[in-house]
Amino acid sequence: MISQQTIDKIRDAAKVEEVVGEFVSLKRRGSNLIGLCPFHNEKTPSFTVSPSKNFYKCFGCGEAGDSIKFLMEHEHQTYPDSLRYLAAKYGIDIEEAEWSPEEQLVRQHRDSLYVINAYAQTYFQEQLFESDLGKSIGLSYFKDRGYREETIRRFHLGYAPDQKRAFTDAAISDSFDPELLKELGLTTAKDFDFFRGRVIFPIHNLSGKPIAFAGRILGKSDRAPKYLNSPESEVYHKSKVLYGIHQASKSIRSLDSCILVEGYTDVLSLAQEGIAHSVASSGTALTIDQVRLIKRFSQNLVILYDGDAAGLKAATRGLDIALEQDMNVRVVLLPDGEDPDSLVRKLGGEKMLAFMEEHGEDVILFKTKRLLAEVGNDPIRKTGLTRDVVGSIALIPDAIKRSLYIKECARVLDLEESMLISEMNGVIRQSLHHKNRAEGKSSPPAPANSISGQTREPQLVPEIPPVGSDSFNERKIVQLLIAFGDKQFEEGLSVAEYIVGEIEDVISEFDDPLYRKLVEEVHGMVSRKAIVSENYFLKHPEPAVRQLAYDLLQPPWELSAGWSEKWEIELGTQKHPQENFVHDSVESVLRLKIRKVQRLRNQNQEKLKACDPADLDRQMQLLRVAQRLAEIHNEIAYTLRMVVPK
Repeated sequence: MISQQTIDKIRDAAKVEEVVGEFVSLKRRGSNLIGLCPFHNEKTPSFTVSPSKNFYKCFGCGEAGDSIKFLMEHEHQTYPDSLRYLAAKYGIDIEEAEWSPEEQLVRQHRDSLYVINAYAQTYFQEQLFESDLGKSIGLSYFKDRGYREETIRRFHLGYAPDQKRAFTDAAISDSFDPELLKELGLTTAKDFDFFRGRVIFPIHNLSGKPIAFAGRILGKSDRAPKYLNSPESEVYHKSKVLYGIHQASKSIRSLDSCILVEGYTDVLSLAQEGIAHSVASSGTALTIDQVRLIKRFSQNLVILYDGDAAGLKAATRGLDIALEQDMNVRVVLLPDGEDPDSLVRKLGGEKMLAFMEEHGEDVILFKTKRLLAEVGNDPIRKTGLTRDVVGSIALIPDAIKRSLYIKECARVLDLEESMLISEMNGVIRQSLHHKNRAEGKSSPPAPANSISGQTREPQLVPEIPPVGSDSFNERKIVQLLIAFGDKQFEEGLSVAEYIVGEIEDVISEFDDPLYRKLVEEVHGMVSRKAIVSENYFLKHPEPAVRQLAYDLLQPPWELSAGWSEKWEIELGTQKHPQENFVHDSVESVLRLKIRKVQRLRNQNQEKLKACDPADLDRQMQLLRVAQRLAEIHNEIAYTLRMVVPK
């Protein structure tokens, strides 16, 4: 484990413009550097690197971080690997902190599993290329399928000889633990080889380490399954892995698209024909972890499946998960009797891409049309179809995208748009109701189903902050604390001390939980006389706080140096933004206060309305409160030069 002292040295030494500049072409713009974002496709640069703050931020896709995070995201390195890369780059000696005996055992066990899988991959490859049986049986099979040696080696394909203990004996003779061989499923409980007489497809994680294997039988057999797969282990969880993701990740990112197929050979054939951005779900239903893995590289997903009934069923399986993750999904059904492997070998890469472009259908419309063809004119089945389709649309986070789908589906289904909107809102409200109940919150019951004839308010659920939210003002306060907390407000008083001192009574009233938590943390730091610096937040242990610091410390605009350098025109009404924090602190505190005071006035007014007319004492008490709140409100408004209606 790398010591914290070494990590701090690496963070201080690593210059973000140098690290990012090795992978992205950057140009100077004012005090910052800009370039095309490496995390999404764009034509106009929105990727900004700030040498002074030592982090990057893209205003297109939102990616932000320091040198370590850039290497982790761009090069798909682990956190320790990124630290070691930077340590080598800047000549920093790595000090390893001592592991506890328990931590050491866990680490050694996991590392041993990776080492054994790597050994097995090499063994199967050597059997394929160097043994007589491997070359005559395994290699011949792959070449008969049309795979070139380059493809076979790129995907580390192999061969397991048809012998009971060939691999197990070799591994044990090389000092590998038999129990670990069994844990990985390479050796059976009876000490036989798990894979025998099969060609081998290694399955890799994102960083390229082999974590499991699939073995395909050669020839036909009624007694043995076509494929055998490694069991799940500490390093292999089937629902979190996609076959070919290691080889495809860079192409997926550069093309901003991912093709999802079912089988290993589909991926191999597509990749060999130049369609390198394909991965396989390996016959499993698409899972949320697999979708999130794809989403790391692109939000655009093309699902490519067989055109028969089984392919159609597979194509609709797991699609709701992709929609819920805000993926843009298209489905391509292949001609009957064809799969991606066979079709791409017939058409070639370019024609295959053209075929997918021509026959790709948006997933919602695909689902609607296919199911509509099945139900015909049966009104009962059409009702079920409508609920099914609307349920899928309701999962989409983007309100605009939902409304467009509703409009198009209403046309296809020949139904009133308002009816589908009502049905969708019912699904959304019911989902929120169940979620609130699960979290122990109260919520009104979900309305009845509109398609059955009962009515519901025909509008989309709004996705905007609640009326009266002070999130904007709270965000400004947080921005000042992060960017200028350690700056001097006046002699003997920092900006952080001034702000938390002024808003101490309303911190608990912050609407946004992250902002409230951060201000409470700053309040504690001020109490302890700790320094509140931007560096503290950029290195904060919580990712949400670090991300917030990246967002707030790099505004989407920059004051052009040309005004002063070229035209000799200076700001006349105020200081430069980076020097105007005293004025901004005072004004932001006052604006937050006036919002909170107005909220108290509204609450007090509601109490007056609900007050018993006979309870004169209570009425007088509330009126005095109203008068005092009005005075405070007007005083602040006068300071801010706001117009107060009488």
